[in-house]
Amino acid sequence: MLTLEPLRADHADALLAFERENRAYFARTVPDRGDVYFTAAGFAERHRALLAEQHARVCRFHVVLEEEGNLIGRVNLMDLADGSAELGYRVGEQAAGRGVATAAVAQVCRLAATEYGLTSLTAVTTLDNPASMTVLARNGFTRVEDTTVGGRPGVRYVRRHLDAGPESP
Repeated sequence: MLTLEPLRADHADALLAFERENRAYFARTVPDRGDVYFTAAGFAERHRALLAEQHARVCRFHVVLEEEGNLIGRVNLMDLADGSAELGYRVGEQAAGRGVATAAVAQVCRLAATEYGLTSLTAVTTLDNPASMTVLARNGFTRVEDTTVGGRPGVRYVRRHLDAGPESP
């Protein structure tokens, strides 16, 4: 069973280890975060900034933990405004292909509706990331337009009516 926890200060070490371990894996399908992000000082500064955004209720960040308590992913809601937010997520290579992202996104969609009062979410992914497109479709997101993601061809998705549960893909 997966657990989503709101991001906390004490997640920093595990989250940095997760990001470092999966850097090359993530860079295959999403823009790399840059060398400074992966340094202890750079990561600590960014982590503090994320916690401040979360405290201000501008964003909601979550870590995904497996049964043993190991951090295996993250699911984030950014730029909360007017009942909407942008969804972002990543699951580590060791957990890929096991339904983790689909389950984590489903959980955050429920939280978005019940705890955060959101009514719709958007998400973007690169065209060369069919796994992410599948996760979004399985969670009731609809493809709405082509876009770019970090200079790469991508697609934007939307899910409206979060309180109604996922629509049929």
